[in-house]
Amino acid sequence: MSEPVIDLSGIGAVVFDTDGTVTDTARGHAAAWKHVFDGFLRGRSAPFDVREDYLRYVHGRPRLDGVREFLASRGLTAPEGEPGDGPDAPTVHGLGRAKELLFMEQVERHGVAAFPAAVALLHELRNRGARTGGVSASLHGRRVVTAAGVLHLFDTLVDGGDAALMNLPGKPDPALPLEAARRLGVPPVRTAVVESSPAGVEAGRKGGFALVIALAPVSEGAGLAVRDLGELVVRGRVLPLSP
Repeated sequence: MSEPVIDLSGIGAVVFDTDGTVTDTARGHAAAWKHVFDGFLRGRSAPFDVREDYLRYVHGRPRLDGVREFLASRGLTAPEGEPGDGPDAPTVHGLGRAKELLFMEQVERHGVAAFPAAVALLHELRNRGARTGGVSASLHGRRVVTAAGVLHLFDTLVDGGDAALMNLPGKPDPALPLEAARRLGVPPVRTAVVESSPAGVEAGRKGGFALVIALAPVSEGAGLAVRDLGELVVRGRVLPLSP
């Protein structure tokens, strides 16, 4: 089997989905969703599966889209409610609010770790002249990356707050990684994306990016699939864009 390679002779930037790829937050997100959904599902459906349900319906999507997608997968609906709904409201906004409060409580209490392999890869890319961007569906994406101590490793970061201000649709629409590439000044055909969700991989394909790299267990539709970012080999240096 050939080595999984990022060849910088044809790639000038790499955009990472930060949640679960750079920051070790996927488990915290999944646990928070399970707590919230299991309360809603009691007497209606089987409990939320932190592996399959999280990865398939929630991970990588904006919070409210994740609520809608997961409930639809169980043949359930909830009233949309209002943005001001409290965490006890049995609405899409209320469920999303409950999850966000629980997750951020975990962040405040326990902090956030960054994956060493991801940090090493970011350093390697930047040392070889590549520009780096981060995207996160979370409204608190910038806060989480800052808490993990890795904000300085990104030339730009597009999170859920930016998406809301700019009215950007969430994944699997490619709007977020495309906005990151635009800010980096590198066209998608010279940009790679690193994703850990099926929605993110689909967004990378739809966006026409040069290379879509997926972290296991996600692999379908990706140009490269690895179990750990430490498996990736970076070759060459970034060549300047033609005038």
